[in-house]
Amino acid sequence: MTNLNVWDHLSLAQQVAQMVVVRASGYRYDRQIQYPAWEPDATTLQTWVQELGVGGVILLGGSAVEVAERCRQLQGWANLPLLLAADIEEGVGQRFSGATEFPPPAALGAIAQRDLNRAIELATAMGASTAAEALALGLNWVLAPVVDVNNNPANPVINVRAFAETPALVSALAQAFIRGARQFPVLTAAKHFPGHGDTATDSHLELPVLPHDRDRLDVIEWPPFQAAITAGVDSVMSAHVLLPALDAEYPATLSSAILTGILRQKMGFEGLIVTDALVMGAIANTYGTAAAAVKAVEAGADILLMPPDPPAAIAAVVAAVESGRISPDRIQASLQRIQKAKARLHNLAIDLDYCQTTPAVAIATAIQEESLQRAGKELLAVPLGVNCLIVDDALRSSFLPRTCPALTLPPQWGFQERLVIDQFTPVDAITALAAKPTLVQVFSRGNPFRGNAGLSTSAIATLQHLQQQGAVAALVVYGSPYVYRELTGALPANLPRVFSYGHSPAAQAIALPALAG
Repeated sequence: MTNLNVWDHLSLAQQVAQMVVVRASGYRYDRQIQYPAWEPDATTLQTWVQELGVGGVILLGGSAVEVAERCRQLQGWANLPLLLAADIEEGVGQRFSGATEFPPPAALGAIAQRDLNRAIELATAMGASTAAEALALGLNWVLAPVVDVNNNPANPVINVRAFAETPALVSALAQAFIRGARQFPVLTAAKHFPGHGDTATDSHLELPVLPHDRDRLDVIEWPPFQAAITAGVDSVMSAHVLLPALDAEYPATLSSAILTGILRQKMGFEGLIVTDALVMGAIANTYGTAAAAVKAVEAGADILLMPPDPPAAIAAVVAAVESGRISPDRIQASLQRIQKAKARLHNLAIDLDYCQTTPAVAIATAIQEESLQRAGKELLAVPLGVNCLIVDDALRSSFLPRTCPALTLPPQWGFQERLVIDQFTPVDAITALAAKPTLVQVFSRGNPFRGNAGLSTSAIATLQHLQQQGAVAALVVYGSPYVYRELTGALPANLPRVFSYGHSPAAQAIALPALAG
């Protein structure tokens, strides 16, 4: 039976299942699963793919080699080709070790403020490299770019994931990324509609409320989405945000007025509308699996991403069709869009040698170097100093392997002792520190589930104590330009300091030598 005939003979439950994308671990074995509440074991996953016939899988974790094997396995189980997705806004290496990791998109925005044409060139190359490496692993849906306008420094979830703080820069760089990615047979996704940039609440935890009216949205939040549509973006991801001016009852993900009325009809978007993950607190805490799935389909979503209970989500939508609440035509419209999107894709021979090619690494390095900020005098060696690393959680700092530059370079300048401070460090222990010349390295950025965009209490206490003691010899901030601006405002103008958008060892290897000129 050909694929066309398979599509023609799908039952209602199988049609609805094509609208569901489930989450799975990129690691090969069940014992390696990192998030058991969200990632099924192999037997369950095979049942969802082979018997339920879900339309896709979003992967997280593992090496490039493991993910390539996982993608082969998943496509082998499926009766219809799967959408295999990943949140790789910062390159494939952001999620899967061995591939190229790029600095956050905000680094491109910083370059654009000085040289827009150069930033567009780099954004295009970043999109192309990300798409090519995704295909090398067997992934075919790049859940990027973020086209939110991050105009709220306190935003805990978007932050440096956005290209910039103005709609013009976000539009230009998003279009460039999409053009680059579309050189390859992968899908792209603009997110998070109708805009998640001006929030101070993490939708992974609770529902943000935006007070903006339509005039404001027309001018600030929506131009980048319209630009992405013009550039040919394949899908648009919804935001779990409530905008009372547009829909006083339902968040955007569940709002027909927003997804159908504005995105589909007003903006003329004809591609896939995909929900943000339905396991996120902003939706799951209030609506649960069944109600959220049904309401999202009613609102106009074509893809239900990560429902907490995929079989229950499918059953709920099927029941809604059978009861007459959702029309069969509504399901058919989504199915046709899914079929059209999958027709753009084809399985290439997986070639892992394409990961971390010289050109891809050169692009990531160029973005890192050209977005770096340096000020103050040169760092001089000290007889005996302290290398103080401030992180959110010392046990979850994957960017600090034992051979990383943040650990190995400071001793060369005399910072032999090491101090690691995280949010769990007792403040009493901090205030007892002796005054020695201290190189302070702060790793801080907005991230999902972090809850806030600023420094922890222990981090603030450490910095205040060192400043009072006159012990700060130099400062490096990785990640948040907002934290960097806040800290430098209280430091002497000639203090050696560097800001890097990236956290990775590659970013550290560029940032730290800049301290010494």
